[in-house]
Parts: sequence; C-alpha cells; structure tokens
Amino acid sequence: MNKKKLGRIAFRLHSWFGLITGIFLLLLGVSGSALIYMDELDYWLNRNIMTVDPTGPRRSLDELYGQIIKRYPSLDNIAWINPEAGPEEALNFRLYLNDGKLHTYDLGMLTLNPYTGAVLREGRNDEFRSGIMPWLFQFHFSFHGGMPGAALTAIFGLTMLVSIITGLIIYRKFIWKVLTFRVAIKRKNWRTLSSDLHRVVGVWTLLLNAVIFFTGFWMNLFAFEPGVWQTETTLAKPNVPVRQSLDRMLVQARQAMPDLEVSYVTLPTQPERKFMIRGSRPGDWGIFGKSNSVAIDGQTGELKAVKRIEDAPVAAKIEAMVHPLHVGIYGGWPIKWLYIVLGLTPGFLSVTGALLWWRRKRK
Repeated sequence: MNKKKLGRIAFRLHSWFGLITGIFLLLLGVSGSALIYMDELDYWLNRNIMTVDPTGPRRSLDELYGQIIKRYPSLDNIAWINPEAGPEEALNFRLYLNDGKLHTYDLGMLTLNPYTGAVLREGRNDEFRSGIMPWLFQFHFSFHGGMPGAALTAIFGLTMLVSIITGLIIYRKFIWKVLTFRVAIKRKNWRTLSSDLHRVVGVWTLLLNAVIFFTGFWMNLFAFEPGVWQTETTLAKPNVPVRQSLDRMLVQARQAMPDLEVSYVTLPTQPERKFMIRGSRPGDWGIFGKSNSVAIDGQTGELKAVKRIEDAPVAAKIEAMVHPLHVGIYGGWPIKWLYIVLGLTPGFLSVTGALLWWRRKRK
C-alpha cells in the first residue's frame, strides 16, 4: 500500500471516528478534568455537611459499621474512603449496592457524623443526592449505563486511540515542525485557524492523550468479563458481619505496616472479602499510587497478606501505574493542572475536526 492511499484511508477513519464519538469524548474529557480534584471539590461543594462539631467522644469504627449494615441489610462491600479525615471532618463511606439490574452501576455514598452517627448525606451515585462529584465519578466510567455503559466507555477509549494513530499518519510530516515551533498558526479566517489549531493541539497532546485513553480502556476491561455481567444480575446477598472488631483489625493492620499512610479501608460485608487497608509509604514513587496493602480475615482475625509495591513483581508494578497515569496523581499540582488542560483537548479536537469535515463536505 503506497503512502498516498494509506493517507486517504487514515483520513477517512480519522474523520468518521471523530464525528461518531466526538460528543462522548467531549463528555469524558470534561468530566475527567473535573475529577482531577474530586475530593477537594466534593468537600468544597458540601462544606456545610462535611464540617462537624467535635463534641463528645468519637464513635468507634465498629459502631459506625453496625449502623451502616443495619441501614443496608444487603451490601456487596463497604469502603471508608477518607480515613485520613481530621477531627472536624465527616466520614465518607462508599456503598457497593446491587439491585440485580444490568443497566445500573450500583455505587452509593453515605456520609456520617463520627461523633453522633447522624446521616449527613446519603444516596446512590446516579442520583444527585449523593453529590455532584460522586455522580460525575460514576458518569465518567459508565455514563450511568451500568455494565453496558462501562463497556461503551472502554470502547470509546479505543476509538480515541484509533483517532490518535490515524492523526499521527495524517500529520506525520508536521510533527517535528510543530514540536520545534516551526509551524505558525494562521488567523486569516476561521477555516485556517481551526485547521492549524487542530494540527498543533493534536500533535502536542498526542502522547499524553494516548496514555490517558489507553489506561482508561484498561481499567474498564472488567466490563468485558461475562462473569462480571452475571454477578451484576444477581441481587446482593444479606450481610454477613465480621466477627472480629474492626477497630482492633485496623490497629493490627497498621502494626503490620507502620509507615503506611492509609487512604482507603475496606469493611467487608461478605465472608469471602477481607478487611483491608491501602495507601502509600514514604519513599514510594508517586507513579505507583496507593498500591501497598494489608489484608486481614474479618471472620478469624488472621493476617492474610502484607503487600509492599517495592517487593511486587514487574507485572504488578506496571498494573499499579495504570490508575495514577490515568488520573494524574503522581507529580503534585503541576501534573494535575496539566491533566485538567489535557482533559479539555479531546472535546476541542472534536469541535475543530467537525469544522474541518464540514468545510471539506461543502467543497
């Protein structure tokens, strides 16, 4: 196949993939940019309920757990997502619900006052009662379409990769010129401006957009597993509470890895699941995220696993890099702001690409 024919095929694929998936890539990009500061925005937007008055003794984890499982008799799991909360902050728990419907992705949010046990916020993530950021979080990876939505999001990650590869073929002669600032952006009219901006922005964001969309596809691969679809059509089983004290297991887990900065705690409601703490350790590379963990059997209290990312095999280290590379939590605020800007570029490229297609169609 000669280069001219290859270029024509690449152009057609680039145009049609961009037109068909453009609006979805715009939604994924904008929601992804907002989620870079998900926790901070969630706290700011709900600061009236996220700030509590530290009066009286703080309730134990066992008491809060008992309150949750009584309120929700059938849960797949519970995750305490802000164990680093200060004395004046409410506690957030992610609830893994299951209504047996394939088209719903059953995450929920419950915010409690740790001193009184009062419910400050409660709702499914596909409802705004849980807050705009939890709603946006679930929308970003499933479009609120359950397992089919999660699979569709993964497919859009692949279509963006096709657009990137075909764009690389189309603009291969300009790449080095763009990167060395030898391509001027012409402002003669909206046609030349949109064309030049599409080329320049596409080249500069090519590599990082490829990384972001590939990692997004990789994280949603679970949506193609038939067993997961079967599980989603099965109602959550009645809770089987842990027999051991959660407070004691938390102390035990911390002792097993004293330098762990805990950022996530799993509170099991089914016997096959384990009590687990996750987080980072001083000296860890940020690219590995929060990949250290300690697991304890909630029924027997037996220490089941202590995993440090520094001791993990190469494959596990590569897997640990996927989430940080996707959400930009490996280089402080400069990387986060870079990711915020990058999240807006798929939508920008979709709009400018549509303008170019429309101009060509008119001709």
